[in-house]
Amino acid sequence: MSSTIVCTDGKARCHWCSVAPEYLAYHDTEWGFPVSDDQRLFEKLSLEGFQSGLSWRTILAKRENFRAAFHGFDFDRIARYTQRDIDRLLKDAGIVRHRGKIEAVINNAQRARELINEEGSLAAYVWRFEPDAKQLAEPQTASTSAESIALSKDLKKRGWKFVGPTTVYAFMQAMGLINDHVEGCVVRAKVERARKTFTRPR
Repeated sequence: MSSTIVCTDGKARCHWCSVAPEYLAYHDTEWGFPVSDDQRLFEKLSLEGFQSGLSWRTILAKRENFRAAFHGFDFDRIARYTQRDIDRLLKDAGIVRHRGKIEAVINNAQRARELINEEGSLAAYVWRFEPDAKQLAEPQTASTSAESIALSKDLKKRGWKFVGPTTVYAFMQAMGLINDHVEGCVVRAKVERARKTFTRPR
């Protein structure tokens, strides 16, 4: 099981907090807390796709640039992007300029609109894949799960891109579908409380 690290405030946290200073606030206030907002869910799936082959630190450092470049990850707007937008994004030094990943976000925005028409919301769809906590591996010892594989497979069937099982698992960790904070981490209990009071979207 992944260990904890004692930070300058004397509190123990997941060891990965020590990798970069910008990780601390992200770990304490975002990672693992349940999310039901469609735009935030779409943003995270998009950023996880951009992370493929890179570190999360790289993406987190550029997150505000990504938000500005992609109009706050408003998927209704992104779904209408044209070649002019692709050219604009490929010239934007503030983001990861990878044509395949940029085109995937535009494609996925179009697929998100289709999915919402069918399922009611992106959140209602995603949360159907929430795993049984009793079936999960020890925190931070897995990079995929049966549920992330199933979600990845279904998204791909619907035409989504850059949504492999590992990418989807990282998305599920971050968006609170699982509580992957290690035992002893000061935030684990906060996330567990948030998950208990969270109203699952239907």
